[in-house]
Amino acid sequence: MFTVGQNRNKQAEIDKKKKVKRKGLLYMLVSTRGRYALRMMVELATKAEGEYTSLKDISHRQDISIKYLEQISSLLSKSGLLKSARGANGGYRLVKRPDQYTVREILLVTEGSLAPVACLGDECANCEHAVDCATMDLWSGLEKVINDYLSGVTLGDLLQRYYEKGSNAYVI
Repeated sequence: MFTVGQNRNKQAEIDKKKKVKRKGLLYMLVSTRGRYALRMMVELATKAEGEYTSLKDISHRQDISIKYLEQISSLLSKSGLLKSARGANGGYRLVKRPDQYTVREILLVTEGSLAPVACLGDECANCEHAVDCATMDLWSGLEKVINDYLSGVTLGDLLQRYYEKGSNAYVI
């Protein structure tokens, strides 16, 4: 049995955990997979058109595990953003020029949705408050801003920023 002081301490721990959990939901989160996919795409964009790059080389330069890159490259290939080739000179390459890819289309492949809240997706249909929700317009507007911004940034823009920084290593 807990004393009054122990109960307060226990409740404080629970409250602290809840606050941390709430804080994590206050910002749009792009997953590690999304960030790594962008890094992989920028890495491939640095290569000559049509040149294949192995996952081993990307892994070495980007410090991303080959296993993780295999998952990401599979998603990007299936969606038509990358082309793969087997063999000694095989690997992955971009299908289009870097300026023809938007950050939005790359992130949609890895993230599935860029909605800032779940109720903008299919889950909204199950919400009894969706029709008269006072915050729905706010979230819809935020989603539009996010999509418009990410649609306006191309892989070519990221590549240009990479070259302007003048380094061989970068973090997204």
